[in-house]
Amino acid sequence: MPASYLHGVETIEIEKGARTIRTVKTAVVGLVGTAPIQDVEDEYKTINEPVLISSDVDAVKYFGTAKDGFTIPQALDAIFDQGAGVVLVVNVFNPDKHESVADVTKADIIGGVDSVTGKRTGLQTFKDCYSLFGYFPKTIIAPVYCEDTAVVSEMQVICDKIRAIGIVDAPVGTTVQDAIKGRGPQGTINFNTSSDRIVLCYPHLKVYDSASDSNVLEPYSQRLAGVMAAKDVDKGYHWSPSNTEIKGIIGVEKQLTSMINDPTSEVNTLNEAGIVTVFNSYGTGFKTWGNRSAAYPTSTNVTNFINIRRTADILHESVEYSMLQFIDYPIDNGLIESITETVNSFIRTLIGRGALIDGKCSYNADKNPVTEIANGHILFDIEFMPPVPAERITFESFIDIELLKSLGA
Repeated sequence: MPASYLHGVETIEIEKGARTIRTVKTAVVGLVGTAPIQDVEDEYKTINEPVLISSDVDAVKYFGTAKDGFTIPQALDAIFDQGAGVVLVVNVFNPDKHESVADVTKADIIGGVDSVTGKRTGLQTFKDCYSLFGYFPKTIIAPVYCEDTAVVSEMQVICDKIRAIGIVDAPVGTTVQDAIKGRGPQGTINFNTSSDRIVLCYPHLKVYDSASDSNVLEPYSQRLAGVMAAKDVDKGYHWSPSNTEIKGIIGVEKQLTSMINDPTSEVNTLNEAGIVTVFNSYGTGFKTWGNRSAAYPTSTNVTNFINIRRTADILHESVEYSMLQFIDYPIDNGLIESITETVNSFIRTLIGRGALIDGKCSYNADKNPVTEIANGHILFDIEFMPPVPAERITFESFIDIELLKSLGA
């Protein structure tokens, strides 16, 4: 506010125009499980506390090396095999409470609020990650423990809350028929969900274990999470994780028929049921295979594509966080123009990166009655469309004898 009287000159700085929107961090995996912290130096021991791990060196420092029954060391190795990403790790194994890792229950993984400390535990700790690190995990895994339906259900709740994707494994020994049957009410495994925030994967993978000098099975979810994080860094979150090499494995629990042009192949049948699987054919190596979340085939909404669900999440969250700088400003034409141009500038950036085909933000006066504006509420429309994966490519081929006329020409 200028002074009521001034014999001189002054400058009043007016804030207006578009602001920059920062894209939220995406290549972040949330991992909850068990680690042999009794083997870790005291200063690095953590229980029910998210720890940021960005390298295999830190992984060993905080959570030890692979040991029978413990899930975190193996999962971190699988994730970092894929080449990129940050992991927020929560260990629920407490040597003072659990005599052995076998005593850890699904209740420990699901978590809650500790009655003594007042702090969240298990999966619930991911709700605190933004306050601790400035971002949430964008994929969540609980290898081995996610084979329990109750854990899957809670993963879905957490993913809905923080806009993440939960990756779930079928139990070891599941057949193709059981995996597909598990999508329905008569199924006996943990696949009966239609959430677009849950990705179902099958089968388990074979890896070489140097400690035992043998091949062992490990959950697919941890390597798929690593693939998604690496893809985010290499290509962008708007790319599908499908048809990407799975590094560090030597086989799969069950060899599946894989033909790119056979709709009756087992990999196609699994995809048709909304299950991400592994494609392995002549000369292909082992590749992630499947674009859809568990919402498919129940939902035909385009958000059943994993990359579209994630792109929508990133756009919404990035825009929402950027609006803090406009909250409580006077509602006038300048504010409306600043907000719309800020969001449209961000959308143009995403279009330039290939993350969107098109989009826009607009203010519609008809949707903003004076009663709402008088109550401090303004509404904007955002329309956008990410690129859809080329899941099916069809050629129409014609044998045309008229082309013989070109002979001798």
